[in-house]
Amino acid sequence: MIAVENLTKYYGSKLALDQVTFEIGRGEAIGLLGLNGAGKSTMLRILTSLMLPSAGRATIDGLDVVQNARAVRSKLGYLPDIPPLYGEMTVHRYLMFAAQVRGLGNKDAQHRVAEVEEMTSVREVGEERASHLSHGYRQRVGIAQAIVHRPSVVILDEPTSGLDPAQTVEMRSLIRSLRSDHTVLFSSHLLPEVAHVCDRVLILHHGALLGQPKMSELAAVLGMHTVLVRVRAEPPGPRELLAKLEGVHAVEVEHEGGGQIEYRLLLNPDVRPQLARTLIEHGFDLLRLDRPELDLETVFLRLTGHKAPALGTKHANGRADRPA
Repeated sequence: MIAVENLTKYYGSKLALDQVTFEIGRGEAIGLLGLNGAGKSTMLRILTSLMLPSAGRATIDGLDVVQNARAVRSKLGYLPDIPPLYGEMTVHRYLMFAAQVRGLGNKDAQHRVAEVEEMTSVREVGEERASHLSHGYRQRVGIAQAIVHRPSVVILDEPTSGLDPAQTVEMRSLIRSLRSDHTVLFSSHLLPEVAHVCDRVLILHHGALLGQPKMSELAAVLGMHTVLVRVRAEPPGPRELLAKLEGVHAVEVEHEGGGQIEYRLLLNPDVRPQLARTLIEHGFDLLRLDRPELDLETVFLRLTGHKAPALGTKHANGRADRPA
């Protein structure tokens, strides 16, 4: 459904995308993952025919995004990083407008708008002006306009940005629900977002594609498990005891005080059951033992600093020559 071949983009002398190549099949939900400035928004703008590449080629359902821009846009639903709302319109009127602009007749538009209002849970604010909406509702309305014309491909740029924890959970659920009817590509700099929604990720770093692993492959390559352990103890506590356990590769003090010490441990393999038993057997009150979700900075440190193997791709991208 989406094919990208040696896609390259320069802003003046600055290289934003470096010979990126990948494919996304029909019905897949793919996360475009990268730190801020990695090239994610540039990639999405090229795919949506809003920006020309410097070199390379991209197609949507076989249509070139440069040569067939109008036809490509008819197959796409797009939520940019700032939802494209008209503040003076009510939500319902705006969605009707979006449907009609995309070619739906009045009767079809009314039926489809009712569907997407229900899907995105914005019906209750249907008569409110867009300018009066909270950030969470603006994001929901942005997704509603992106899917109102039943596009084959839905592209979302940082859809959870700025949302509170409850809104983030709801947005994850909404994005998951799109998978049954659309090919979904969405960008994020938050690893948990793609982990909860996608089976595969495209990892961009300084404009180059580091890999396109499944989530299970990513975890396998990263190898180590970070674990937080808190016990009731005074310094130095059980630090030496923990360091001697088989499978524990590093022990760092996160916080101490008030009769408690919290450690950050690096495990390989995951030996949390043995760790818990050892602490309790030695008389320490175990107050916390959990494995936080991987943060993206750790992923890139492992992949780039520790020379992890390429993920899901045979060849790493070479540096592109700037086109004439």
